[in-house]
Amino acid sequence: MSLIFPASLQPTLPIAGDERRFPVHRLYCVGKNYAAHAREMGADPEREAPCFFLKTPDAIVLDGRVPYPSGTSNLHYEGELVIAIGKGGSDIAPEQALEHVFGYALGLDMTRRDLQLESSRRGQPWDTGKSFEHCAPLSAVVPLKQSGHFASGSLRLWLNGELRQDADFRDLIWANHDIISALSRLYTLCPGDLIFTGTPAGVGPVVRGDRIRLVIERLGELHAEIV
Repeated sequence: MSLIFPASLQPTLPIAGDERRFPVHRLYCVGKNYAAHAREMGADPEREAPCFFLKTPDAIVLDGRVPYPSGTSNLHYEGELVIAIGKGGSDIAPEQALEHVFGYALGLDMTRRDLQLESSRRGQPWDTGKSFEHCAPLSAVVPLKQSGHFASGSLRLWLNGELRQDADFRDLIWANHDIISALSRLYTLCPGDLIFTGTPAGVGPVVRGDRIRLVIERLGELHAEIV
């Protein structure tokens, strides 16, 4: 087969304690999955069907350097737990959903907030606000045998040394097994899919030179700098 230009390489993530790597298929994200964050964004935190959106795999950042994107003057951080899918499927029952998890990672859902809010005001998709170059900093994937599952546990994010986000996964509106099950009724999940599970309250803007530190117990830390 002859190509008119080189094909893009498939993104991969390191795996903690393993020389092999995790090939990434799709990046799914859950919106407004913490009641307090939904309220701070002016939304109703009632437990409606989960809101999903996608990022492109080539938006992954592994070296921690996040260039300030074009088209915005209001770039926000959102610290999140990320589910790494190891076994695919569709119409997965909630009680079987966690059987499809390979492991977990830390992630930042970087957001052009001004563009997202304008899209919402106009009733348009969030793509320009949520999916752009370098919008998905990620850590290594920690296999399930090392991390366990996350029905509870802490997520904390510091901006320039100041604690900004502090939550427990018990506060999720939709728990991880519910997220996987609901998503599998809309898409056929595949090995290599990553699911950003939503961010707690405390999001805010960043500027060039800012440093972000995200910590999730049993997973470690993710560091990012806006450049």
